[in-house]
Amino acid sequence: MGTFLTASATLMCPHGGKVSPVPGTTQVRIGGEPVVLSGDTFPIGGCAFNVAGAPHPCLTVQWIVTAQRSKMVQDQPLTTDSVGLCQAGDKAVQGPVQIVSTQTKASGL
Repeated sequence: MGTFLTASATLMCPHGGKVSPVPGTTQVRIGGEPVVLSGDTFPIGGCAFNVAGAPHPCLTVQWIVTAQRSKMVQDQPLTTDSVGLCQAGDKAVQGPVQIVSTQTKASGL
């Protein structure tokens, strides 16, 4: 059972880019921060990945494993057990998102 991710969670792409969770709603909060849901936006900035010398940065995250038994505001919340794949602009999968830190007050399945 992982702890819920909030808007202040620290997430990174495998190449050092910063993932910035953008919650679509602020109805559910933990410690004053909105909980992020699988349908929210997760832009990535600062990815230095390149293929054969040409830039091919990670730009967004597609979540493939979410909290299975929890539902918030008609969407699945994300926890530290969730799995997201970083994608380039052409939707090429470039590796899993790294969850570095988040709140520790509430967890779920």
